[in-house]
Amino acid sequence: MRIATWNINSIRSRHARALDWMVREDVDVVAFQEIKCKPEQFPMEAFEEAGYEVVLHGLNQWNGVAIASRHPIEDVAVGFPGQPGFLKGHEGTDVPIEARAIGATIEGLRLWSLYVPNGRALDDPHYGYKLDWLATLAADVHDWLAAEPELPLALMGDFNIAPLDSDVGDPTFVPGVSTHISPPERTAFSAFEKAGLADVVRPIRPEGFTYWDYKQLRFPRNEGLRIDFILGSQPFADRVVDASIHREERKGDGPSDHVPVVVDLDLGAEDDDDRPMIF
Repeated sequence: MRIATWNINSIRSRHARALDWMVREDVDVVAFQEIKCKPEQFPMEAFEEAGYEVVLHGLNQWNGVAIASRHPIEDVAVGFPGQPGFLKGHEGTDVPIEARAIGATIEGLRLWSLYVPNGRALDDPHYGYKLDWLATLAADVHDWLAAEPELPLALMGDFNIAPLDSDVGDPTFVPGVSTHISPPERTAFSAFEKAGLADVVRPIRPEGFTYWDYKQLRFPRNEGLRIDFILGSQPFADRVVDASIHREERKGDGPSDHVPVVVDLDLGAEDDDDRPMIF
């Protein structure tokens, strides 16, 4: 099975391009972020004609997540338990919950499409919201895996964090000044490893950015960031046989500023004791 994550930066603007890639690359499941539409605005007919079922969570022209699959989608969850909300200047218990998380079970795999808050600036309330959001999700992951140690779980999406210095090629990201690279954000990212997940792409594809800003010729200069990840539990990782970052999708007319990150899985590999571990 081939599974991907892609911050598409508006599905209505880019669904033809997305579907062309999905069919051409024979992708079974895609976790999308930043679909930027309500359910009734999603180009559902085009996906169905291409053989994909879609579940999504979108509230307005901002954020939004979806999962498209050639296989049956089961046990859909909109948001994760305790997911924090945010509205600048709004306080209280009824803070709006943004459309940033959707989970589903597909062929026995528990998959989440996640769009982690950006953080905006180190002194912005959105930064604290980002850290709270990540901490709550990491705690949930710990609980899920404690309850089901053999669960093949994957968190897929735009984490808006470059966890290593080698993940940063954009010179505008400055330590002590910029979000995405601050120590608290990197610590929040590492909490997922402590909860039982690991990056299943980096051991196979150690190099490569996944995002390039549209400004200042960032892509031609390869001044990007690695901020899109697939984090898997050990039972999920045991099934991974290959991984790739599809840099070519940043080229051409009207691309997203992110590219697809892909893993190939052997759903029978968990019984192969002779297969080498990827981490």
